[in-house]
Order: sequence, then structure tokens, then C-alpha cells
Amino acid sequence: MFIIKEIQTAAYLFACILFILSLSGLSSQESAKRGVMYGILGMIVAVLATIFGQSVEGHIYIVIALAIASVIGVIVARKVEMTAMPQLVAILHSFVGLAAVLVGFGSYLDPLTQKLQGIEHSIHLVEVFVGVFIGTITLTGSVIAWGKLDGKVQSKPWNFKGLQSMNFILFSTCIVLGVFFYQASTLELGIIYLLIMTAIASFIGVVLVMAIGGGDMPVVVSMLNSYSGWAASAAGFMLGNDLLIVTGALVGSSGAILSIHMCKAMNRSFFSVIFASGAGGSSQGGEKKAIEGEVTSLGHEEVAQLLKESKSIVIVPGYGMATAKAQYLIYELVQTLKKEGKNVRFAIHPVAGRLPGHMNVLLAEANVPYDIVLEMDEINDDMSETDVVMVVGANDVVNPSAQDDPASSIYGMPVIEVWKAEKVIILKRGMSAGYSGEENPLFYKNNSEMLYGDAKSSVEKLLSYLK
Repeated sequence: MFIIKEIQTAAYLFACILFILSLSGLSSQESAKRGVMYGILGMIVAVLATIFGQSVEGHIYIVIALAIASVIGVIVARKVEMTAMPQLVAILHSFVGLAAVLVGFGSYLDPLTQKLQGIEHSIHLVEVFVGVFIGTITLTGSVIAWGKLDGKVQSKPWNFKGLQSMNFILFSTCIVLGVFFYQASTLELGIIYLLIMTAIASFIGVVLVMAIGGGDMPVVVSMLNSYSGWAASAAGFMLGNDLLIVTGALVGSSGAILSIHMCKAMNRSFFSVIFASGAGGSSQGGEKKAIEGEVTSLGHEEVAQLLKESKSIVIVPGYGMATAKAQYLIYELVQTLKKEGKNVRFAIHPVAGRLPGHMNVLLAEANVPYDIVLEMDEINDDMSETDVVMVVGANDVVNPSAQDDPASSIYGMPVIEVWKAEKVIILKRGMSAGYSGEENPLFYKNNSEMLYGDAKSSVEKLLSYLK
């Protein structure tokens, strides 16, 4: 059963509205679930309207493919832990890039498109070339991002003399190949130029992400999200699908806006990050500031007593909380403290974890109320009036070197100023550096104490003493 063109257009319009409402809902934690539901409903409408369109054939194969993909998606989604969510998001972006590449080659080889004449033919060639180019960069860049986030690829950025010159030559070569592709006299010659460009673009994708340091990986993930959107939009142009064009543009633009906001939060230049030009940090050079002081630690009973005596407590979660899966016990700790009349709040850095909003998602998973989860800018002014700050697995986002050491790679990045509190308790397994590779002078400050051990087991012991 086919639907007529007018109904399909109306369905696409309805899906677009739902996607816009979805993005709007994701703007706040309170409305995020509703936004996700809008997105799911919009995708169902879009898929059904496309499958039952008049120009679609081979429905049995499409249904089989959808069924297989759905089963795989459910299995993967249920199997992947929240700690691995950044890796999952990164690798899913690569699928969008791969889809754009396949659509580009398929569209170029399609006998129907080969019959296009004049301006239509010219526009289609540009669509194919740009779509394959963006899709290929998204594909390989996302794979490298996945490798970095999963620890399979070193997080240290590539930084060698001539890196930017090499990037310029590669991009220029692709532009020249685009001109040759446009002017190709035969289909075979055009495919050769397209394949050469694909190979170069694959290397560009690798270089762009490899040249970005571990501290900037949250920005990389959001930027790859933007690339995948533009790749999808390019595929929409090649297929003549208005919905794919619009939704791709929505994803592409929203991902770029998010990346800009995150770069601002990290005091990074947006263009230096995406073009890997000094993206590894904001270091002004020179010798690093010597760390003074001595690392001291407390036992669990001592920390529990300190919490009992405190009136104002702030908890700063980081990736260590995610790996320990400690968010549930931490919220139980918060509830216990609040029953004793203490003011307990969470402080969230925009780039804490490995993914934009990573900590917010983990806390929401544990049903932490939104009104006690505050952003960095909202909480920093209160630090000097806070009795105890508990840093749970965070490192770079509480590193004072970002403010007082011009030689540090994270210098200039806004951080949560936990050291201004009366006492700082740092829950960590050891003295390892953060994802940026920078050592943290916070551990050596007079008002800082280490609480060694796994975050989950440490919080369990604190709860037992408090109860």
C-alpha cells in the first residue's frame, strides 16, 4: 500500500516539527525525557512515510533490514554501560558518515541520475562530491574518536612541524580533485577521482582527530555530531529527500552550536579545535610551575565525621564516578545528609566526563533532583562559603593550574574553584593525572585531603559510618 505524495509531504513536515520540539526539549533536564519521546515519534513517522512512499520498491528487503538493525540496536543499547556511552556515540557517528559515502557512490552510479542534463547534472555532481567528502571525514574521524575514548588509541595529540601545512595541502588537493571530478568525461574517470578523494579525506579525518588532545575530546564528540548531521543533509540532497535535508541541517547546526558553547566553557578557540591548530591546549609556553606542598589523606571514618560537622557540602562528580558506577550510592549519601539538615548540592562542569552532559545524564539516571544540580558558573561564587567539597573522580575540571600556570596545557580553561572551600576531600584510586595528562596541584594544597579507593566502595563505607 502506497501513500500519495501530498500525504508523504505532510508526514515529513510533521516529523520535522517533532524533531524541532525534540531539540527544544533537550535544552533543559526537566524537559529532556519529553524531548527524547518527540524525537522517537518523529523518527517513526519519518521511516513509515519513506517506506510507503510511491517511489520505493523492495519493501520486503527493507523490512528485513529494519528488523535486523532494530534487534542489533536493542542488544547494543542494553549491553553498553553508561561509562561507555561516549564511545558508543562516537562510533554511531561513523555509521552516519559511512551511509553518506555509500549514498554518494550509489547516487553517482545510478542510471537515472546519469541521465540528468545541464544545471541539474552539475548540481548533482557537487552534491555527490561534497557528501562523500564530509561523510568520509566523519567516518574515519569518528572511528579515531572511539579509539581514543576507549583507550585503544593514545589520547596525546599529534603535534609536529608542518601539520597545518599538510592539512592545507590535503584540503587543496581535494578541491582540485573536485574540479577534475566535475569535468570528468566518462563515468569511469569520475569514479577514479572520487575514490582518490575518498582516500585523502579518510586520512584527513584521522589527522584532524589525532591532532586533538584528550582534554578536548568532549568538543570532538559534539563536533563529530555536527559533521554527521551535515553528512546526512548532503545525503538528503543526493536522494532528493527534503526531510533528510532538514533533519541533517538541524543536527549539524545544533552540534556546531554545542561545540561553540563547549569551546567557550574550556576557553578554547572553536576553529583551533576543529582544525587541530593548537587544540591540545592553551599553554603559553615556558617552564611549568613547581608544585609545592605535601599530599595527605584521611580515613573513611574521619571523612564521615567531617561531613557530620559540616553544614554546606558540594559534590563535584567526574569520570571516576562513572567508571565506579557510584551515582546511586552518592545520591543515597546526599539523602542521608539532607535528612540531617545539611545543604548538599552538585557542581557540574560543562565538559566533565567524556561526553557533553555526561554527568547530568548519570545523576538523572540516579533520580537526583534537578534543583540541586548546578552548573559551574552557578556554584563557583558559593565555594568560599562551603564547608566541604567532595571531588568524586574529577581531575582536570578542578585543576588550579588552569588559572595560575601559563605553561599548563589547560591554562585558561574555566574550572570549578573547589580549593576556595574550607575543606576539599578528593575520592581517587591513586595519584594519576587527568585525561589531559596534567598533574593536579589541588592534591597538594593544605586544605585538601585524599580519600583513596574505589568511589563506590568509599561511599558505601561513608554511609555505614553516617548511619
